[in-house]
Amino acid sequence: MTDTPREGGYRPGYEVAAEQVLELIARLGLRPGDRMPTENDLAGQLGTSRTVVREAVKILSALGRVRAQKGRGLYVADDEGMLGAGRLASFFLPTDLDHVYMLFEFRRAQEMETSRLAARRATPAELRAVEEAAAVCRHGFETGREDLFNEGDDAFHTAIATASHNMFLQIAVREARRLQAQSSMIGMHGSVGGHAAKAVEEHDAIYQAIRAGDPAAAAHAAAAHVDNTLDDYRREIQHRLFSPAERPGPAVSTGWPG
Repeated sequence: MTDTPREGGYRPGYEVAAEQVLELIARLGLRPGDRMPTENDLAGQLGTSRTVVREAVKILSALGRVRAQKGRGLYVADDEGMLGAGRLASFFLPTDLDHVYMLFEFRRAQEMETSRLAARRATPAELRAVEEAAAVCRHGFETGREDLFNEGDDAFHTAIATASHNMFLQIAVREARRLQAQSSMIGMHGSVGGHAAKAVEEHDAIYQAIRAGDPAAAAHAAAAHVDNTLDDYRREIQHRLFSPAERPGPAVSTGWPG
């Protein structure tokens, strides 16, 4: 494969090959973790040299789209590589209040938009998934099963992201919730908090707005849910900071004690 003309100049062959590899992954229906054709096979399918393919693979590896394992071959990169999501965890500090508050701001924007889009795009099956997840969360709260509550809560927000039909939002929502789970487990020791009862009702409000096909109401309900969850975090933080029984040592202004 030679360089290809483009507006304003020529495209290097490896750049074109990189695009074609991504197109091939999509055409073959390969999923994250799936093994890809070898460099020789790719060269044959793309009609180019192995050298060009090798350079294309280097680019895709740097972008987090392809993973090369020595002695094993090429694989479609895990979802964590998309949007650099897996790298977020390298600098996120679960007990740093500034980081936690920024994460809530990020989640608020995500949840508003996924709920807004879900109200426009959700299929009947996706609506059922949202409703069933909300029911699991409610059952977990009513029976005092925190594990069930958390399972339903995660499924609820994931189902709404799925119903948005936007894969970038789906990935971002999953990563943000993973980071929030870290702050909950490390900073709050997994406490559901006093907001759990209200959260169940807020889930229902979001679901009803999505079901009614009302994007504005869905976004408003989602924003209220995240804001109230943040308020609960703040109250718990204040309790841990100022309750002598909860404070084993000097308070740290940037993190949760204990």
